[in-house]
Amino acid sequence: MSEPVLETRDLRRSFTQGDVTIHVLRGINLAVQPGEIVALLGPSGSGKSTLLQAVGLLEGGFSGSIRIGGREASTLDNDARTELRRDALGFVYQFHHLLADFNAVENVMLPQLIRDAAPETARSRAEQLLTTLGLGARLDHRPAKLSGGEQQRVAVARALANRPPLVLADEPTGNLDEATADVVLAEFLGLVRGEGSAALVATHNERLARKMDRVVRLHEGHLE
Repeated sequence: MSEPVLETRDLRRSFTQGDVTIHVLRGINLAVQPGEIVALLGPSGSGKSTLLQAVGLLEGGFSGSIRIGGREASTLDNDARTELRRDALGFVYQFHHLLADFNAVENVMLPQLIRDAAPETARSRAEQLLTTLGLGARLDHRPAKLSGGEQQRVAVARALANRPPLVLADEPTGNLDEATADVVLAEFLGLVRGEGSAALVATHNERLARKMDRVVRLHEGHLE
């Protein structure tokens, strides 16, 4: 078997509030294989976002091991962690976080330009992804002119723009109505599979979780 694109060992995170210590993650062991789409299922407040923040290298305060593409993230300095996050990870959030002053194509071009892609290459890639997601006629529309589902499709394209080995998605359809959520999730899963990326998708929706390759459940700080 090939090396996991993501592997955590004994990952822990606690928060202190006054005299009380809250243990959110209690020794998480998780492996995601290349090309695998894993649902991280749990109710609101169970620590799903905390786990995604950890493996996304977005904040500190964690103990244990996080390996991304075979690299041990805990031993990296800030610059190296930023580089690993840029090159190996894509992110989709519940809220799209698009830049309001840029149109759909430009929002998807930006992460590529940050990675020093040529503008024409970045534009071609952005247009291809957005067209695959059914937005071929909306390329020059700014976020305010797009529906909620369309905005989230742009966010999905942005996450895949740099061909990351791993996409992390935190309730990616949680802000959409059920019918739109089903469509956007299907398109997200189809695009991730088509690109050959892996994904770890946090959700509280059991029905949506079953559409993925494997389900892991977060309960009282442990994976089940």
